[in-house]
Amino acid sequence: MKILLTTPAIPIRRWWSASLCALILLGAATARAADHPTEGHAATPPKADIEASSSSNPKEVGGRVREALGGSILPNKKLTLIVGTKPHSSATPAAAPAAAEPVHKPVVAGHGSPPAVSQTSRQYIQARAAALSGRAAASATVHDAPASGHGSEAHWSYEGEFGPQAWGQLKPEFNMCAIGKRQSPINIDDSETLQGPAEALRFSYTQSNATVVNNGHTIQVDVQGDNVLTVRGSRYRLLQFHFHTPSEEQINFKRSVMVAHLVHKNDEGQLAVVAVLFEPGSTNALIDKVWTYMPLDAGDRVRMPLDFLNLSELLPTDQRYYQFMGSLTTPPCTEGVLWMVLKQSVPISKSQFKLFTQLYPNNARPVQPLNGRPVRDAQ
Repeated sequence: MKILLTTPAIPIRRWWSASLCALILLGAATARAADHPTEGHAATPPKADIEASSSSNPKEVGGRVREALGGSILPNKKLTLIVGTKPHSSATPAAAPAAAEPVHKPVVAGHGSPPAVSQTSRQYIQARAAALSGRAAASATVHDAPASGHGSEAHWSYEGEFGPQAWGQLKPEFNMCAIGKRQSPINIDDSETLQGPAEALRFSYTQSNATVVNNGHTIQVDVQGDNVLTVRGSRYRLLQFHFHTPSEEQINFKRSVMVAHLVHKNDEGQLAVVAVLFEPGSTNALIDKVWTYMPLDAGDRVRMPLDFLNLSELLPTDQRYYQFMGSLTTPPCTEGVLWMVLKQSVPISKSQFKLFTQLYPNNARPVQPLNGRPVRDAQ
């Protein structure tokens, strides 16, 4: 239903909901009764009666409005009511009555009940009009909207509002990204490392099944098979490996063009990550296998042929390394991770590098403070 109030001189057109029409009748009638208590107006009709009149006798509704408004409409002015149901949500905040801004809604006995004092009643009508026209809803949206642009949960990224500087504030479980003292990656300065003999890393990698995943942050390969790294007297089984460009680790303040992180876990639940650095060069055989089955869409995964993958193809011949205690380089930035960064890099061709960077041109976390941690330089 639509309401049109006109006079011969000045046409004024407003869209209101049927519920607002009832509210005006209730509030205005009560206001007039308060202003002129000796005129003997009857009590405000129940809402059900008004709604019945609205649907069955528009002329009677007009009479009630004119009676309720009293002297606010001159007797020789034309009053026309057209009742409609245009949704109030289509109104914008700017269209709401400006007078509603300072209004303080009075305490009322029941939902939608009009106040007893005439001035407050008029203000209450104005405030309810603003709410029904969309102003209140817009205000709630501004203050109650989720902090994330992705629904109710913040989605971390490598740049912009949800980049590395904000990871620690996005979710409580990401707090370590902000307060941790043993975070990764780091810059490894040869002049400050503990140089000397160190145990050799023992890799036992075999032909394995694997699935290539585009997780929205990188290309990751989930590995199934008996692939084991033995270090510090413990056996770590390979779970997955993934890529960052440029390399997250710095050696003497220099990054490589890319790095692969091989993530292992032992029976106690401890993590050990081996970082393999890439530099421009010839075609890399293992990268060719992975890129062949690279999924293009985030969340997509592609299964590689049976026994197609052998991580030994990725490892350099010289397996000396830098070792330190750090963290995961992505949220939740869990600490207590054993890191081994292999000193010798492996090649990647220009076309192989370009293919990855077309999907992920920069997915590296900035280096983190060392905070006095020792770094072993295995000689």
